[in-house]
Amino acid sequence: MKHAKLDDMKLGWFIGNFSPTMHATEDVEVAVKEYKTGDYDQWHYHKIATEYTVIVSGEVEMNGVIYVKGDIIVMEPGEGTDFRALKDTVSVAVKIPGATHDKYMKGQLP
Repeated sequence: MKHAKLDDMKLGWFIGNFSPTMHATEDVEVAVKEYKTGDYDQWHYHKIATEYTVIVSGEVEMNGVIYVKGDIIVMEPGEGTDFRALKDTVSVAVKIPGATHDKYMKGQLP
């Protein structure tokens, strides 16, 4: 049986092409992300991967839309968003495929 601490993982990503990781793969990336009220991730998109975000607790704003506990948001390739924590938030993020280096910031159009 393997054991690790989420705090030791890169920004909460514990499956994927990261170091450290619990399972190294390009097939998928999985993270548990914790945000404090006011935390902000800049607008970005993926050319290859579909990203699924589940709001486990808290409240966030993505592209001007507010999401709360239980909401599942799907970003298809080419769709972009920012992410602002309106309350302390825990989310789960899954990217399929993992697609290392598939994160493009505003201004890096497809």
